Amino acid sequence: MKALETISWDETTSSILLIDQTKLPLSYRIIRCRTVDRLIAAIRRLEVRGAPALGIAGAYGVALAAMTIQERNFHRYFHLVESAALNIGKARPTAVNLSWGVLRVLARIRQARSMEEVRVLAVNEAKKVADEDAEACHAIGNHGAALLPETGTVLTHCNAGALACREWGTALGIIRSAVESGKNISVIACETRPLLQGARLTAWELKRDAIPVTVIPDSAAAHLMRRKEIDCVIVGADRITRDSVFNKIGTYMHAICAGSHDIPFFVAAPSSTFDLLHAEGDIEIEERERDEVAHFAGRATVPDDVPVRNPAFDATPLSLVSALITEHGVIRPASDWVQIAGKHRVI
Repeated sequence: MKALETISWDETTSSILLIDQTKLPLSYRIIRCRTVDRLIAAIRRLEVRGAPALGIAGAYGVALAAMTIQERNFHRYFHLVESAALNIGKARPTAVNLSWGVLRVLARIRQARSMEEVRVLAVNEAKKVADEDAEACHAIGNHGAALLPETGTVLTHCNAGALACREWGTALGIIRSAVESGKNISVIACETRPLLQGARLTAWELKRDAIPVTVIPDSAAAHLMRRKEIDCVIVGADRITRDSVFNKIGTYMHAICAGSHDIPFFVAAPSSTFDLLHAEGDIEIEERERDEVAHFAGRATVPDDVPVRNPAFDATPLSLVSALITEHGVIRPASDWVQIAGKHRVI
């Protein structure tokens, strides 16, 4: 399978290149972010999205700030870089990877003693974040592929593929690895209302790799589970706290339905997505604009003055998760990750 690189650093122009995910599947467009403000806009508009990809965007964003801020006084320069970086980290509140990527590069550049050293360290550390993400996704894929049947159908929700990472993906990485190992796997992708990341992005990725995929309305999942047309569910995660998995809205519903039908419900995520410091109640669920629900294809679908709720994420209790699949291996039961992390400081 030909690698799909979602986000990268352009050495020649010191800018960030990323696939504009709002244009898929109708057109494939590369955006160049030359300023921190443009990167923040790309994050908020979902031109770049997915927890691991946001971690990389955060890391590259610090490098972008370091390269573009013009200031002769070192201490003032560093303050401006740090301020810009922290603004990037606040662009979306629920996914932990974004702030994780920012803070990792900030920690590295605090060792610098000159502006030039800040720039070199920031770019090098951001590239490490991207490289490590690719390695982690392939490891997740290998660990998770072993859990899939030789022949079967996997349900997934939203997009946890190459477009949500640097390349390969988490949930879709498992599917790709299983297919590469010779397993006969097909995919059912929930359309993922209201922005259709499953229909637009997951289906686009899988079609590109010639992996059989069928798109369904989100509300059809339980029906197909009852008809025994789904063998397991695999989703990604935007944050995993001590007690819950935060992922695209609708994930909790699929977890409940999978449990009711004795279908394994797997969550695939790199260690950067795990948040040992917080529980579900501590996390802000991002509420997005009314128009995402109230309009479709330029036409109103909700009467004027009728309120709309548009949470971007929900929380699934770890008790509903059959296993967590990380680059370090499979954690089962899912709640064991807290003990593992607390004991070893790593997942």
